[in-house]
Amino acid sequence: MLEKIKKLREQTGAGMVEIKKALTEAEGDEAKAIEILREKGLEKASKKATRETQEGVVASYIHSNGRVGAMVKLLCETDFVARNDEFKTLAVDIAMHITAMKPQAIRPEEVSAEAVANEKAIWLEQLKEEKKPEQMIPGILDDQEKKFREEISLMTQAFVKDPDRTVGDVINEKIAKIGENIQIGEFSRLEL
Repeated sequence: MLEKIKKLREQTGAGMVEIKKALTEAEGDEAKAIEILREKGLEKASKKATRETQEGVVASYIHSNGRVGAMVKLLCETDFVARNDEFKTLAVDIAMHITAMKPQAIRPEEVSAEAVANEKAIWLEQLKEEKKPEQMIPGILDDQEKKFREEISLMTQAFVKDPDRTVGDVINEKIAKIGENIQIGEFSRLEL
């Protein structure tokens, strides 16, 4: 049992007591225990999301070709966490993601109405060409809008270093591990 606890601690960064509880709940199944820890971590993250973030770092990433890069302001609650290497690495990883994936907004609800309207006009023409039934069009447009907003929003994009998780998932896992609210303040991407 002690070996499993040590192994899960290295993988998740969770406390030993939490790991032991998760392993007990999962009846010794490590994969199940990790899932339980992730769920608890996400639960903790949502509780911390309302806490104020006034500290943080500005991190940048310039691609090796020197022609594209990004800056991100990553916020946290205390200067202690802002100076933490794990937090700084997260900020650089997010800047790298922004460089690679070209998000246009932080969250789906922040995507501009103009961008959505432009896309809707294109989708509507495509649906008419495909001769879709009139009553189906509003539902299809709603689904396409949701997908479009998620694809161009930083928090809902698949993380460039681990496509099985979104940027939001990665941040929530760090919130659970570090124990503070972490928010993206703003970002900027430049390209020649």
